[in-house]
Amino acid sequence: MKTKHDIEANDEMREEYDFATMKGGVRGKYANAFEHTATTVLLDSDVAEIFPDSQSVNEALRTLTRALGKGSDNAQ
Repeated sequence: MKTKHDIEANDEMREEYDFATMKGGVRGKYANAFEHTATTVLLDSDVAEIFPDSQSVNEALRTLTRALGKGSDNAQ
């Protein structure tokens, strides 16, 4: 994970990335779709050590919901 120090050290954009002269770009093209399909959850550090990625979190939650009898058997 990048620290604030790493980001500040490399906070300048390269000259070849002049977005003012680029054509055809659409700002926020996928923002609306992402807003309706994604949920962001902040994990406490002790939990994040056990579940380091979204796949492990999703599988644990699916297992829990099946154990509680609330999950569907056709989960991805």
